[in-house]
Amino acid sequence: MNRTASIPTTETDAPRAGARGWAALVVLMLPVLLVSVDNTVLSFALPEISIALSPSGAEQLWIIDVYPLVLAGLLVTMGTLGDRFGRRRMLLIGATGFALVSALAAFAPTAGLLIAARALLGFFGAMLMPSTLSLLRSIFQYRDQRRMAIAVWASAFSAGSALGPVVGGFLLEHFAWGSVFLIAVPVLIPLLIAAPLLVPESRDPHPGRIDPISIALSMAAMIPVVYAIKSLAVDGPSLVAGAWALLGIVMGVLFVRRQLRAEIPMLDMALFRRGTFSGAILVNLLSVVALVGFLYFVSQHLQLVLGLSPMVAGLSLVPGMVAMIIAGLSVVPISRRVPPHILVPSALVFSVAGYLIVAFTTHEHGVAPLVIAFVVLGIGIGAAETISNELILSSAPAAKAGAASAVSETAYELGAVLGTAVLGGLITAFYRGALVLPAGLPTDVADAARETLAGAYIAAQKLPGEIGTALWDAAADAFGSGVMVTSLIGAGLVVVAGVIAGVTLRTRTSR
Repeated sequence: MNRTASIPTTETDAPRAGARGWAALVVLMLPVLLVSVDNTVLSFALPEISIALSPSGAEQLWIIDVYPLVLAGLLVTMGTLGDRFGRRRMLLIGATGFALVSALAAFAPTAGLLIAARALLGFFGAMLMPSTLSLLRSIFQYRDQRRMAIAVWASAFSAGSALGPVVGGFLLEHFAWGSVFLIAVPVLIPLLIAAPLLVPESRDPHPGRIDPISIALSMAAMIPVVYAIKSLAVDGPSLVAGAWALLGIVMGVLFVRRQLRAEIPMLDMALFRRGTFSGAILVNLLSVVALVGFLYFVSQHLQLVLGLSPMVAGLSLVPGMVAMIIAGLSVVPISRRVPPHILVPSALVFSVAGYLIVAFTTHEHGVAPLVIAFVVLGIGIGAAETISNELILSSAPAAKAGAASAVSETAYELGAVLGTAVLGGLITAFYRGALVLPAGLPTDVADAARETLAGAYIAAQKLPGEIGTALWDAAADAFGSGVMVTSLIGAGLVVVAGVIAGVTLRTRTSR
């Protein structure tokens, strides 16, 4: 039976979900946990990967970014295909492929092959995320229940992020870095068994035709723009970066024109005329930029600068993840009384404070300032993400839940790319600019030290006595200076998100 064909139009008419609906929510949390665990584990495994595979600075960023890049390029397409062919079906196909490719990634012998495996994970991951959020829209039709379900769904990201460093740290201390990818298999097997039993199929009762040209244009718009941002962050302004950005913008304009002219478009552009929808999308994007950028440089600071093991580094961030979960769940009853244009900016004040703590305690030797900073940051992002995701789903027609969810997830993954490419690229640029190498270093050692902090760490370990110590002290100081400046930029991005929320989230939907 199609669950989207008769969804009520008012809050009072909507039926409440029963025990099976909440059991389905538990099942749908599994792929969400997997994706968030995968992202966090990889951030913490990056130093080990850098030592084992010796990637260049660009390859190191690509190992992180190629997954969300492919994901961002395909999410709208996969969300629309889920609306047409069945959201549960897309979820099961994506889960199967994700598990198989994760096993291949675990044994990648080179940085290039690991990047290729991560790209395939992005392809199958694009089937997972829009399906989970859009299925919640059809299962939880009563808005108060849907708010709580989305809070749990959003908290699964935080729980996975908290679990990832701990589990990943344990694995990295006892096994090779490839073991962090194998955790996908035991997570996805229960999903493949339970989803057909508990999760009802849903789809758009009146889907449009498949439009290969729109699919190609959507990918041709997303991928060049993100690649241009990465190129700009790593190599600075260049004609190549400008050409890629221009190509992406032109393809984006063509995609929008095609959707506006189509009788049944792949993506309904009218959604973006709703201030609540567009504002919530932008809040999602900027919040994720702040979160992922923070994790990118803090994971390196904890392990390389402070010398913590992966396990201890992961445990030090657990309080922040717990704070994010609690904030996401606690904001649900508050959201019934406080309008979103007040609630979301108020929450983001905490995130700004978290970044400022990092900026002004950069040169402190200890873990405590970073733990406190991430707790404060997590409170703000956890609350803001819960509200913005609920507004995105409530602003869209139920039959288009897959496409709306895909736009939300595209913002999330684009934010992940920007967090690593922009903030990660900026910290790399500041690191290189501030690094003053001791005299007398061999050319290959100096080049490795300038490339990345991990390169400087490896080089310093190979050098004897005082010169090795001098190299590492210089690298650590340069990285700390980069963290300070990048933290101030991150705080500015969160302020922008708060202003956008205050201006755009004034209209509430009763859908």
